[in-house]
Parts: sequence; structure tokens; C-alpha cells
Amino acid sequence: MLEYGRRMRCMAYLGLKVPLALWIFSRKGDSAALWPVTLVRRTVGRDLTFLETECIVLLDNALWGYLPDLEHTMATSLGSLETQFFAYVQMRRIETLRSGDLLQPLGLDIEQERKLLSRLARRGLIVRLKRGTYLVPPRLPPGGRWSPGEFLALASLMADCEGTYQLCGPNAFHRYGWDDQVPNRLYAYNNRLSGQRKVGPTEITLIRVADYRLGGTDVVTTPEGVNVVYASRTRALIDAVYDWSRFGSLPRAYGWIRAELAGNRTSAADLVRVAKRYSNISTLRRLGKLLEMEGASEAVLRGLRKQIPPSRALIPLVPTLPKRGTVDRKWGVLVNEPK
Repeated sequence: MLEYGRRMRCMAYLGLKVPLALWIFSRKGDSAALWPVTLVRRTVGRDLTFLETECIVLLDNALWGYLPDLEHTMATSLGSLETQFFAYVQMRRIETLRSGDLLQPLGLDIEQERKLLSRLARRGLIVRLKRGTYLVPPRLPPGGRWSPGEFLALASLMADCEGTYQLCGPNAFHRYGWDDQVPNRLYAYNNRLSGQRKVGPTEITLIRVADYRLGGTDVVTTPEGVNVVYASRTRALIDAVYDWSRFGSLPRAYGWIRAELAGNRTSAADLVRVAKRYSNISTLRRLGKLLEMEGASEAVLRGLRKQIPPSRALIPLVPTLPKRGTVDRKWGVLVNEPK
């Protein structure tokens, strides 16, 4: 931080052969008018590789806002307005920017702001989160293009619409080691959005569900400090049976459940508890028959049967296979799972 009225000497890596500009922001309100600062430059090296600059702040009651990351400035060739933009957002530590946020601070009109944000997004210096909302990097990106991590993209999208989410389906299946295939997109249950979205390079499948179907989660913090919400191990198993048509997870899910029970990583009681809260009658029937075949206690099975209303209709244990097999009237299930 530059102290007021005092001098600062800085050695900066520079690959440019153009004048360097440093800007300061007023601390009087949010008008944030910009004033150039006198730079006394002395060349060190033949190709202007290094500049030793002595910067003198000419105005009292002013705050040093931003000295561009010069190594990255070289690659991106920021103009004056772009430099002012990054000076402002980094001084304010802004991570998400909305249309209209720059009008007063930078003295722009609506059209100028629109063109600036569009130009920065096209160059990959910021990322469009949705119409009129952008993610801003904490510093200028190496190589001139910035890409937020996939988890930051999803978390920011949900935070912007004040929603709750949890990663599910293929992302959870891969996390728990049931599926070796690495998903090429994120799948997220949430209570706000549905459909396909793309934030930077991250593709997201958003599955909107009722609030009561969110829960049963584990939270993981990435090295970058982003909290990532996953369906828990038990919840993911239930989702694999409940949402089989979306995830293509039956009959594989039955093998996963058997393996998790055998490894004591979950229990029949936990599966029943989670299924009763987050699934439907068809899932309860299929789960009940499976647990019975795996030797679950009668007490656990009795508690599950109480949640299932009487019905003469039969559902196949494996919906994707031909409906041929033995009938279990107690659970209302046609057992067509291959041996």
C-alpha cells in the first residue's frame, strides 16, 4: 500500500515499449475519479526489460488502487479503459460484476459499459456468468485468458440466484469410485435453475428439484477455498436408483449398493432412512426387494414396508431389461435382474 504523500520505488517486470500508467482512486465517496500519477522512469537494460519507477502521489487523501500485473499486461495489451476497470475491481475485491456497476465509478454510460464488458469477455479476461453478470479474476490471467474452475463457476451461478445445489449423478458416482469415467460436465440438483448452462469452458446440467429433495450432502473445500457440495455416499446410491433414467445407472447401482454394504461403508438402515426422505414409492419398492435379497434385518424391512401403500401393480426391478422373471407381491416387484 502506498502511503500518502510519500515515495515508492518498485522494480517491475516489463516487456512493453509503451508508457506505463498508474492510477489512484479517491477515498472521498464512491465517485472514484481517476488521476494520472507522475512517473519518473529510468531504463535499465537495452530492451526496456526492467523499469525502475519512482512514483510520487501528487494528491493528498488518495489511495493507491492498482499497479497492473505488468507481465500479464504485456500479453493482453490492456488499453486505458481496461486498465481502469481492473484497477477498480481489484481494489474493491469484486468477484461478481453486474451491468450498471461501472457507470458511476468509471464515469461510463450504459453503451460504453456494455461494450467494455463484452470486449473483456471476448478476450477471455472476464467470464460471462449469465446475461448482464460476469465473473472477474482476482488478478490478470497468465497467457491473457482466464478460466474460473468448474466448482467456482457452479458456486457463483448458484450464489447469484440465491440457490442451493448439490453435485449428483456421474460426478458423485466418479467421486466414490463406482464409475471410472470422468464426467465432462457438472450435474447438479438445485432449487432455482433447470437446463444446460455454460460458464467459460464449464458445462453444467442443472436439475431443478423441490427444496425437500435437497440434503444428505458432504462438503469438500478445494485448495482455492471453494466449498463444493456433493451428495453423500448413501444419498448418491439412492439417487442412482431413483433417477436411473436420467443417469443410466440401473442395474449397475444394485452392484454398487451390494459392494458398499459388504464394505461397511453404508448400512441397510442408512439406505432406508435416506430413501424414505428423498426418493419415491418405486425406489422404496426396488430398494426393499434388494435389501431383502441381501439379508437385511426384518426390523429394517418392516419400517420400509410401512411407507409403501398397497398396490396390485408391478414394477420391474431393472426397468431397462425385458419384463420376464419372478413376481414378489410383498414388494410389488418383478424380479428380472440377471443372475
